[in-house]
Amino acid sequence: MIETIIMIAQIILSLSILVGLHELGHLIAAKFFGMRVEQYSIGFPPKIFGVKYGETVYSIGAIPLGGFVKISGMIDESLDTEKMKEEPIEWEFRAKPAWQRLIGMMGGIIINVILGIIIFIGLQYYFGETYVTKEETNKYGIYAMGLGKELGLKTGDRIIKVNGQDYEKFSDIMGPEVTLGSSSYYTVDRDGEIFDISIPSDFIERLNSEGKDDGFITILQPYEVGKVLKGSAAQAAGLKSGDQILEVNGQPAVYFQLLREVIVENKGKEISLKVLQDGETKSLTAQVNQEGLIGFRPNSLLETQRIQYTFIEAVKSGTKEAFQVTVFNIRGLGKIIRGEVGRKSVKSVIGIAEYFGGNWDWQRFWFLTGMLSMWLAFLNFLPIPALDGGHVMFLSYEIISGRKPSDKFLEGAQKVGMAFLLVLMVFLIGNDIINAISD
Repeated sequence: MIETIIMIAQIILSLSILVGLHELGHLIAAKFFGMRVEQYSIGFPPKIFGVKYGETVYSIGAIPLGGFVKISGMIDESLDTEKMKEEPIEWEFRAKPAWQRLIGMMGGIIINVILGIIIFIGLQYYFGETYVTKEETNKYGIYAMGLGKELGLKTGDRIIKVNGQDYEKFSDIMGPEVTLGSSSYYTVDRDGEIFDISIPSDFIERLNSEGKDDGFITILQPYEVGKVLKGSAAQAAGLKSGDQILEVNGQPAVYFQLLREVIVENKGKEISLKVLQDGETKSLTAQVNQEGLIGFRPNSLLETQRIQYTFIEAVKSGTKEAFQVTVFNIRGLGKIIRGEVGRKSVKSVIGIAEYFGGNWDWQRFWFLTGMLSMWLAFLNFLPIPALDGGHVMFLSYEIISGRKPSDKFLEGAQKVGMAFLLVLMVFLIGNDIINAISD
């Protein structure tokens, strides 16, 4: 229950930041050009709180799935057509030159792009980058889980190339070039035999569904015993911090994943351990509880590399990553449109919330918020009536042709766009519910 609450809190906070700043972009641009802004709202009605400052009512709505700015004299979601029959007043949206209206409509998109770039720069500067090299990865090999085994990988395999190219980091094995590619493959070294394993075009969908439970691959992790929990079976058995477990029930256990396999298979049973302790090999026994645990935390012996970026380096790296995640999302959308992946990869706010997880991780929170900010900017730029991109499309036509579309046409286009978005929202939410039930 608490994990669900944390997940919901994170998606609401993220959307509030994104929508609040997006609508603020419209508000600032509109006021800069002397347009009257009647209302600024984070969230949709019913209104929870509101205060009027100057000519504008600033409010918070009860439905945290969006927000809006109501600019006087503009055909928007309110469809206030009666007002549009009157003569334009100088402070109305419709009374301003087309180029000013265009900038007003672009304000939200621009703010989201700037926000996304700033977030990625901040992440790079504050956290830097920690990674495992290809050499360290292949020193031990990979551990294949459910989806990895389905693709033909085996524990101990060494991935030496990705799509025929060399790679630098373990994360490159799971990079977008692989997950979103159409003919991706790994070149694998299995006990000296070199061969290729193809990655199916629906890999990203299978990873999001099957891999969510069974996993794909990780690096085989050498370890030593870390903290031994007080009163645990590990403590009763005589395990100490710094010990190395060599075997469990006669099976090799120098990698933590292999140890876990045997321990989980022996829930509620006693297991035998061969341990290197203080330079001596000892035989110990431990009782596994019903949860498949004996009560110690491992210390990984994998060597990691860390890059700490200077501010200038972070600006360059963060800006590049901000646009890269947008391009990769567009490629993912392309796979959906082409039918290469199914409905499970199409998600609404409910499905996106799962990515935030049930524990609060600020690095993950800001990464997802930055990614969503860039994605929101892209989606809003699409030439769909009722989105910013629809207004941009009609205003661009007006600037180029010198002819303004009629208010009746704009009203009709707005209605069609709103209907399309409503149907899309219902489909996405329904799809998430169906996916949750089927899973």
